[in-house]
Amino acid sequence: MKVLANDGLDQSGIDALTEKGFEVITTKVAQEFLVDYINEHNVRTLLVRSATQVRKDIIDHCPSLEIIGRGGVGMDNIDVEYAREKGIHVINTPSASSESVAELVFAHLFSGARFLQDSNRKMPLIGDTEFAGLKKAYAAGIELKGKTIGIIGMGRIGQEVAKIALGLGMRVIAADNNIGKASIKVKFYNNQFINVDIETEPLQDVLKHSDFITLHVPAQKEGYMIGKSEFEIMKDGVAVVNCSRGGVIDEEALIEALDSGKVRFAGLDVFINEPTPSKKILNHSKISLSPHTGASTLEAQDRIGLSLAEQISSILQIN
Repeated sequence: MKVLANDGLDQSGIDALTEKGFEVITTKVAQEFLVDYINEHNVRTLLVRSATQVRKDIIDHCPSLEIIGRGGVGMDNIDVEYAREKGIHVINTPSASSESVAELVFAHLFSGARFLQDSNRKMPLIGDTEFAGLKKAYAAGIELKGKTIGIIGMGRIGQEVAKIALGLGMRVIAADNNIGKASIKVKFYNNQFINVDIETEPLQDVLKHSDFITLHVPAQKEGYMIGKSEFEIMKDGVAVVNCSRGGVIDEEALIEALDSGKVRFAGLDVFINEPTPSKKILNHSKISLSPHTGASTLEAQDRIGLSLAEQISSILQIN
């Protein structure tokens, strides 16, 4: 029983599958050779992250496939419904990386609020000769406590963002077409907790009233969720973070908003042209950057591997 983890798999997942009698292959197979490889090795389970595309060609030409697994939440790189129509199980790990993504959101927020994305570039270059000038340049930082954060998309990740924000003393507002109210349970180290109910609002209200905006929505089938008209609605000096999918934000409109001062700073983990983001985006001094690493923590990868192993074993009825 062969499992091809084409985009890699944490050792905990490999060990769990191996113990059940699976042969786990972690060879990275190029997209154009994937069909031949699966058929040649009689692969029953294909595991991917965001890099490998699992479209109709693979589904139609790989009769041995019984399971397609996505290590993560979004499955826009898999033709999910088509695969299920063909009798293939499609699984993912929707909750395994929520905390990791939420923490990265705040890494970007703290970085932008205190100019770290720019000071970390300049301090090694001129910190020893222009220290006083840099100190003055970065003296107008802002605090998150007491500010309003607008969460667009109140699924698992959005709710984890809300927990951290509440812990920081922020006001939380949210927009989600599918969720009317989210009950947030904020747990503390000593087993105490608080429950906070957050009623979602129309998107325009969230855009209008937020000091910080973070997006947690699927890839857009057409158009942008945040474009020029949406930036115009926002407060002057707003900050925007996108750790969801590239193409949710119009990057050209974002640059215009940053250059005009409408947007104070942005944090981006995802980009329109991955894996070759725009040079304008990469070189902008007001953007905190990371290379699509929202779920890339040791803890998240461990949870993803174990979750996939458990689901595969259950589907194939391996005890």
